[in-house]
Amino acid sequence: MPDPRRVGRLDFADIVRAHRAELESVRRLGRQHKRVLTDIANCRTPVLGGHLDRCLRCGYERPSYNSCRNRHCPKCQALAQEKWIDGQRARMLDVPHFHLVFTLPAELRPLAAFVPCTIYGALFRAVAATLKTFAHSRLSATLGATLVLHTWTRKLELHPHVHVIATAGGLSLDGTRWCPASRAFLFPVKAMSQVLRGKMMAALRHAERTGRFKQFPGFRDPQAFAQLMRRIAKRSWYAYAKPSFSRGEYVLQYLGRYTHRVGLANSRLLSVTKNAVTFRTKGLGTATIPPVELLRRFLLHVLPDGFHKIRHIGLYANRDNGARARSLLGTLAPRRAPCSWQQRLLALTGRDVTACPCCNAPLASITLPAIRAPPTSAP
Repeated sequence: MPDPRRVGRLDFADIVRAHRAELESVRRLGRQHKRVLTDIANCRTPVLGGHLDRCLRCGYERPSYNSCRNRHCPKCQALAQEKWIDGQRARMLDVPHFHLVFTLPAELRPLAAFVPCTIYGALFRAVAATLKTFAHSRLSATLGATLVLHTWTRKLELHPHVHVIATAGGLSLDGTRWCPASRAFLFPVKAMSQVLRGKMMAALRHAERTGRFKQFPGFRDPQAFAQLMRRIAKRSWYAYAKPSFSRGEYVLQYLGRYTHRVGLANSRLLSVTKNAVTFRTKGLGTATIPPVELLRRFLLHVLPDGFHKIRHIGLYANRDNGARARSLLGTLAPRRAPCSWQQRLLALTGRDVTACPCCNAPLASITLPAIRAPPTSAP
């Protein structure tokens, strides 16, 4: 049984530092995967440098080391999430929103692991086109939506799906009025899943014709692609919709939990030994796997460089239409005062890093140089 005193104190970076060499002895890692592991291992350590906070009144000293800012790092997301939420307030309409989820069938997961940019990009476009189709045909309107890609289950297995937060209604196609949707449901889930399937299959056929899958081992048989398409055509693609949120601010706080989430947060680690890692899964469930297997699963969810996992469509992609919708709704875009990372940290944790914890006097900051310059390429 995990020691409850250790919960919350375990760090995924320690697992990386202890078992990375073992992972690389049994698995070849690409440059990007190496870079992610290096960043996580170095995050908030003397390797990246930082600063020394010193109180001139009582002599208290505290070193603070720089973050790696890698989007896959479990320790670098809290402030990034708050900054993103703050930036979205001017974009978000204060109307009810729905939360929808669109999931890629299991048969396409090996292909997603082989060419993630192609498959995840196609999934984003298919979801966006599906929502646009239903908004035009059922509401005669353009809705606003934010799409967020997740690729994992709670056990860190590959499970690509897109979370959508969509307005319960939209701006009429002629731009003259707001067209509200039913509060009970946005669009029929089964019909959306069928349209999504058709659009995604069309995208897969185009990718196959243009040679995107040429080196995929599963398509060595000339009939393999056609067989795959027949299988997924018979599948009921999974789509899900939750009841609407009543206020835009609630939507932002809820959405923020998804936008900057990584596959495994440090808070989910329950026990770490030389041969096994136990982490929390769904509810009260847990999973125990070898450390090297944990690292392997974690790397399944490293996104390609430059790939955007958060995308906006409709009113949330076009500021002019968003402003017109806000005007018709009689609401104003909130004004945002500049906010430093220290202020965000204070609001998030209640910790004032600018004041001495012993005497509350202001702290002076002295730069600590990095032990070495960051590598120009992954080791």
